[in-house]
Amino acid sequence: MALIKITFPDGSEKEYESGVTAIEIARQISNSLAKKAVAARFNEQVIGLNEPLTESGKLEILTFKDKEGREVFWHSSAHLMAQAIKRLFPEAQLGIGPPIEDGFYYDIDLERPITPEDFPLIEKEMAKIVDEDLPTEKKVMSAKEAIDFFKKINENLKVELIEEIDSRDETITAYSQGEFTDLCRGPHVPSTKYLGKNFKLLSVAGAYWHGDEKNKMLQRIYATNYPDKKMLKEHLRRLEEAKKRDHRKLGRELDLFSIQDEIGSGLILWHPKGALMRHIIETYLKEELLQSGYHLVSTPHIAKEHLWEVSGHTSFYRENMYSPMLVDDVAYQLKPMNCPFHMMIYKSKIRSYRDLPLRFAELGTVYRYERSGVLHGLMRVRGFTQDDAHIYCHPDQLQDEIIRVLDLNSRVLSKFGFTDYEVYLSTRPEKFVGDVQSWDHATEALKNALERKEMDYQIDPGEGVFYGPKIDIKIKDVLGRRWQCSTIQVDFNLPERFDLTFVDSDGQAYRPITIHRALLGSLERFFGILIEHYAGFFPLWLAPLQVIVLPIADRHFDYADQIAEQLRLKGVRVEVDKRNEKIGFKIREAEVQKVPYMLILGDKEVEEKRLSVRHKGEGDLGAMQYQDFEHRILDELKQ
Repeated sequence: MALIKITFPDGSEKEYESGVTAIEIARQISNSLAKKAVAARFNEQVIGLNEPLTESGKLEILTFKDKEGREVFWHSSAHLMAQAIKRLFPEAQLGIGPPIEDGFYYDIDLERPITPEDFPLIEKEMAKIVDEDLPTEKKVMSAKEAIDFFKKINENLKVELIEEIDSRDETITAYSQGEFTDLCRGPHVPSTKYLGKNFKLLSVAGAYWHGDEKNKMLQRIYATNYPDKKMLKEHLRRLEEAKKRDHRKLGRELDLFSIQDEIGSGLILWHPKGALMRHIIETYLKEELLQSGYHLVSTPHIAKEHLWEVSGHTSFYRENMYSPMLVDDVAYQLKPMNCPFHMMIYKSKIRSYRDLPLRFAELGTVYRYERSGVLHGLMRVRGFTQDDAHIYCHPDQLQDEIIRVLDLNSRVLSKFGFTDYEVYLSTRPEKFVGDVQSWDHATEALKNALERKEMDYQIDPGEGVFYGPKIDIKIKDVLGRRWQCSTIQVDFNLPERFDLTFVDSDGQAYRPITIHRALLGSLERFFGILIEHYAGFFPLWLAPLQVIVLPIADRHFDYADQIAEQLRLKGVRVEVDKRNEKIGFKIREAEVQKVPYMLILGDKEVEEKRLSVRHKGEGDLGAMQYQDFEHRILDELKQ
């Protein structure tokens, strides 16, 4: 038997007989590792634990702690749930069942509605399948064979998926466990026993097939599964906490924003408090941008359709754009992005190498057609404002400009309380524009910038956009959820399409490199993240109302107005509650509205010219001289 050489993550090497599997190697390393293993990475490809290794290479055993390991575990769990549903409801048609953040779902077509009352029955059947310890077997077939197979078992949605593949010669993979076979690329855990019984069906919702409202509505069943009970319990606790923090619920309770059918789905109405917070955020951003050498620009909401043909959006992005409108017999288009406008501003005059780098920034509102099934509060909308910027630089300036953006990004995120994030470097995809040398130069500049800033990052191979590599930054909120906000993208495409040039020191014209960057992403989405991160208890500098003065009776109004006016002159956002209500009611109302400071004024406070102070995080602070309170709140605002 031939020998192959296996290299492990620590650099050590060992020889094995050809055909050895990852699980066999894991058992030789340690029984505990073998028990935790769910998949493996071999030569940078994720494989099943039972897949024979027939060549030398690098091997890493993946557990649930690894991102790819979780994906395999949850994808296998989706198959487990689908098999249980098919046993209980044989007439069900299966759609797709991918892993998602913190779990998985499966779309099914079934006339009978699945309800939460059915969940225990499905979970019981899932546990039974786990006990059966059914081995997972990979099947490879041609597209024609796969179509014939899934037609035979009456899985019409699977047939439709296969028929969408361009070439009938394409190899199709499916995975079987017992009587159940599903169309799938894999890999999967070796058998159903690997999945354990710490699963929980969570909810059911409607979902259009392929996300298109013209198609049939399917039932999407969400669920999760964990290797042990403690992890499941913690996940369920986080879900309960997330419900309390839901930005749609808090947005309504705090009167921050609304979405109304009369206006249209995915279109936000900013109420006074929400609009004030937006103003605070925008003002802070603009001050940071100006101090960082950016030029603020402002562009229209529509432009002639020809502009989007030049930029390539009508070719690459048409499905996300609204239909053109005719103005004086000329087609105009609502803008889905700000980029082409910034290109035209650059092109409005001859640029020299001495002008570079040139940084244009805009808080620009854009409009994108999102299918109704994916709209979700502030997180997924049809009209939103991007903190957009485009940096035009000489190739020699690229790395330094990326570092500047990373520095700015860190300052801005930390201002809002986000210091924990994951960083991804996405490299050249299969289909791309530009030459390989330019791609390599840009990718190296992004990589070197991250390393110079000593930022941990992961390579996301082949996930760059077609026009250049990029850095994506995902922030973590207080519940540990990851949110994609910041992005830094290098672009070779638009400077070419718009024929952008600068005159270099040799008198010749060259193309500038363009960096697209967003710090917060969409203001709407970021605002939703802020609401949930802070559960509505915003930092003092962000709170729309920082102090509320609560006079106990009408005779205390004059003193309350004096205190409020003094605070306003210091830049504090303050209101006086003069409603004819008992003080206990006013205090409870202020607590519900999550106002940081309450100043309660009665006869004693008026007589002694003092304040009775309550703080949302510390409770009753007792009596305080006005000057002491002013120093306290101004110091907190400075911090």
